Amino acid sequence: MALDSTPTPDDIRTAKADNPKMRERDLADKLGISEAQLVAAHVGQGATRLHAHPDGIIEAACSLGEVMALTRNQSCVSEVVGRYDNYSSGAHAAMVLNDRIDLRIFPKFWVHAYAVEKQTDTGIRRSLQIFDAAGDAVHKIFLRDESDPDAWARAVETLRHDDQAETLEVKARTAPPPAKSNPDKVEALRDSWAKMTDTHQFFSMVGRLKMNRLGAYRIVGAPFARQLATESVDQMLNALRDAGIAIMIFVGNRGCIQIHSGPLETLKPMGPWQNVLDPTFNMHLRLDRVAEVWAVDKPTKRGAAVSLEAFDAEGELIFQIFGIGKEGQDTRPQWQAIVADLPEHKASEVA
Repeated sequence: MALDSTPTPDDIRTAKADNPKMRERDLADKLGISEAQLVAAHVGQGATRLHAHPDGIIEAACSLGEVMALTRNQSCVSEVVGRYDNYSSGAHAAMVLNDRIDLRIFPKFWVHAYAVEKQTDTGIRRSLQIFDAAGDAVHKIFLRDESDPDAWARAVETLRHDDQAETLEVKARTAPPPAKSNPDKVEALRDSWAKMTDTHQFFSMVGRLKMNRLGAYRIVGAPFARQLATESVDQMLNALRDAGIAIMIFVGNRGCIQIHSGPLETLKPMGPWQNVLDPTFNMHLRLDRVAEVWAVDKPTKRGAAVSLEAFDAEGELIFQIFGIGKEGQDTRPQWQAIVADLPEHKASEVA
């Protein structure tokens, strides 16, 4: 992003008016700016800068009634309809946990925020939008017809930032860390992996061995990690739809992870996108950005936690999917059978 040649707010607003149907993220990329800078150019003309800390944003969201929560990365978008409640604050990590909206929040990445009112063909669409230091979207909250407009107005007034400038300084994007392996420690990795009793032990384990997630997957070998063909992602989504079983889908970025729990009912491919289009859950996945796929088996006290995990060409995690192991709704056996049938990566396949 060329920070030294940023267009003026007038230029940005003109470009937006000339491209009314283009998505904000795509228009920002075309202009060589961040999405947050595009939104900032409309301060006073549909946008209001807010204090970005999740304690304030989520408290406001809890008052809005039914909304749509959106979390994305470059390759995948998760959209969940529900209500915000049961928020747990934390300096390093926070959480929203209920049957519909399930978030893991990392406050240090909630740097810029705006309330946005946008005129659409069906009326004004209101949203709260949060961005990181680079101006990339971390999380968005969209009001629906059932939402409380008075609570929205109160939230904007309460969270309003003193700085209502039309420009915004952002930092350069940082690339995701590359896969980090330590072949000298592969036996220690396998030994520690076999002794795991909880999936949350994974990161401390690989960190202690000077590795990261993808680096560990690449060297640990069977039965812990099996690389799959990239086409297995679409095959898996179709198998889940046909089986009708509930799973957990994790989609996120550095500032927020959004988790959907439930079945997948409707798939609609469109160009490079595979789309889940269900009444309270939509997911939009760029299949052409999937570069590596791993079936991962982590032992726990409750049995194997098997996940399917997709990464882009830069090694950034696109999504994770697990079977649901709740008592009375244990879909893990069916999920594990689907994963076991997926085709393996071939050595000639370009990662």
